[in-house]
Order: sequence, then structure tokens, then C-alpha cells
Amino acid sequence: MPGTLAIVEVASARPGRDEYHAYVQMLNGRILGLARELGWEAERFAAEDLGTARLLERTLGADAIVLAGGEDIAPERYGVARGYAGEGPHAEQADAAQIALVRRALTRRTPLLGICRGLQIVNVALGGTLVPDLGPEAGHLNADAPVHERMHRHDVVLAADSTLGGLFGAEALAVQSAHHQAVDALAPGLRVVARAEDGVVEALEHREAPIVGVQWHPEDPAAPAGQLAVLLEGLARAVARQNPVEAVAA
Repeated sequence: MPGTLAIVEVASARPGRDEYHAYVQMLNGRILGLARELGWEAERFAAEDLGTARLLERTLGADAIVLAGGEDIAPERYGVARGYAGEGPHAEQADAAQIALVRRALTRRTPLLGICRGLQIVNVALGGTLVPDLGPEAGHLNADAPVHERMHRHDVVLAADSTLGGLFGAEALAVQSAHHQAVDALAPGLRVVARAEDGVVEALEHREAPIVGVQWHPEDPAAPAGQLAVLLEGLARAVARQNPVEAVAA
């Protein structure tokens, strides 16, 4: 068994935003379902519901963490004023809790995968900033489409010497994206390991800790087959490296 996996989502409810919430829940449910199929002892945790102290307590024993997608991070977290283009509701308690979780993962070297917002949380938690809005023509989101049609297919180029490059065994991938924000200033300790054709950062890795973030959605039903499984396998390998004696025993 790969180990215990904490899938940390933003919230368990979004009153008045039923369509968006249902779509996000579907995506997060796909992460949970595949993780369990692959042998993980996986559980979902809603950061907005739990708050910082309870989230840290509930995930203390996790061998690995997935930070799932969701709302924009409150812009004050990275030095930007409110009122930017495309701004929607924020989940500030989730921001605080997930940022604390990333910082603990770095300290403890807990393997962590950030997806979309999760990548952005990693960058902000470690001192980076975001572009608050890429603009309507950026090609990373079908902004005017219904919620379930907002994913946009595009290519990313991977760094050959990266963990992700090794996992996928490819220099380029087709991915499903739905983001209007992106990494701006890179946090200390992180490196860019994938970009879109327009230069937008599409994946990050920490230089010393087993922390990876992808800006795309491998859990989307229309994502190329196997992408999420590859990333979860990468987490499993990272767990095995952190616990070599247990891995040999298994």
C-alpha cells in the first residue's frame, strides 16, 4: 500500500454556488476514487470547514498530501489589492490552513502534490506571488462557457531534468486547464519545471523537498488518460524514499 493520503480541498459546501460546487466536488471525488483504486488509504479534508489548527491535527499522520483546486487565494496574501479582473469569492480560512499545511510539509519533507489552486498555494505559502488575472485571451480557461465546459486543452513543455519529466517520460504534454491566474514571482526554493507555449508557468517543484505543483487538472474527465495516476505514483515513490525500511517490508 502506498500509504495514507490527505486530499485537502477548499470547502465541503458553497451556498448559492451549486453548479460550481458540484463540479469541484466531482473533480475532487475523482482524485479520491483513483487514489483508493491505487491502494492509498485516502481521505478528503475541507480546509475552510476545519480551519488551521484542526486541519493540521487531522492530517498529522498523512504520508502524503494533495492540495486540490478551488477559489482564488485572497490577494492580500501576495500583495495585490482586491477588485482585480475576474475576482470571485475567496475562502480565507482555507487559505490560512492550506498555507500552514504547505509550510509544515516543507519542514517535515512530507510529499505534496498541488493541483491548480494547490500549485498557487505552494508558491504563495513559500513567499511567491501571483498574476491576479491573465486576461480573457490568455487561452488557459474558457471563461464564458458553462462551468462544466471551462477546461481548455493546451500543451505544456516539461524540463527534462525534472521529477515530472522523469515521471511522464516526455518533453511535452497535452493538459486540461481552467485558471485565470498564474505564478508571477517564484518563491525561494522552487523551480519552474513546465511552461505553456505562451510562457505561463504550468508546474513547479521544490529543489530540496518532495513538493510538486501542476497548474493543470489531471483529474478532469477529459484529461489524457493516465495523467493523474502518474502523479499519484510519483507521490507513492516519494513516500517510499521517505520511508525506505517500510517500503522494503511492504
